Amino acid sequence: MTGSARHRRVPTELAALAAGVSPATIRQWVRRGKLTRYGPPNRAEFDITELLDVIRTTRG
Repeated sequence: MTGSARHRRVPTELAALAAGVSPATIRQWVRRGKLTRYGPPNRAEFDITELLDVIRTTRG
């Protein structure tokens, strides 16, 4: 990546698959403030870098 960092966002289902958890767990992480939700109300998206940080912290 050159210049400013690009944010790559993934939908809930892909975030859950990458984290090895259920979509319900992703939504729970959002409610607990561990993960930021982006996108319109009908399409939640998550920053992949932030998701990886949460995974490392959770499993660390």
